[in-house]
Amino acid sequence: MQIPVEIAFHNCERSDSVEDSIRLHIDRLEEIHPRLTGCRVRVDQRNDNPTHTIPPVVRIEISVPGRKDIVVSHEPDHLQRKFQHPDVRNAIGEAFRIAERQLNVAKELANDHTSAAVHEAANEFLGQVADMPPGEDFGFLLTKEGSVLYFHRNAVLSGDFDRLRRGDGLTYVEDVGDTGPIATKVRVKNGR
Repeated sequence: MQIPVEIAFHNCERSDSVEDSIRLHIDRLEEIHPRLTGCRVRVDQRNDNPTHTIPPVVRIEISVPGRKDIVVSHEPDHLQRKFQHPDVRNAIGEAFRIAERQLNVAKELANDHTSAAVHEAANEFLGQVADMPPGEDFGFLLTKEGSVLYFHRNAVLSGDFDRLRRGDGLTYVEDVGDTGPIATKVRVKNGR
């Protein structure tokens, strides 16, 4: 890697064993894509409760030449649905599993010179905001078919996430996330 690996711990104790585990996962990423230029990992215990059952958020940023950084980050509720007693090891393993998958896709796209480029607008659909749970970093949109799709704050490319209200028009690209269909590349239509 051209840039030294960065590993940071926020709101939690630094651990040699956890850091070693992260470095092993990064080595695996380099095996998948030897041209990585940088990798930053942040373990952040944003929330806690008396029983210490809320896992930390693990955010991974991977720099690959010729494309935007690959960023992986998910909220603790994803791990709490997937594991009975999620901990930092589960959070790290799950984040790197997703990062490996995204890195493999990026590598395949970079190597696939024969595929015809499809303009992003061909995959955009119209929808409207169905629900914005107060104080959360996600919402739900209603498709023209009447189904509901999850979208995260980070998926909003244009418009102000904090000003979105039920019924606001938007465009989106449908994708498949870890738990099923999601909306990505969300753009607000009415300038909010």
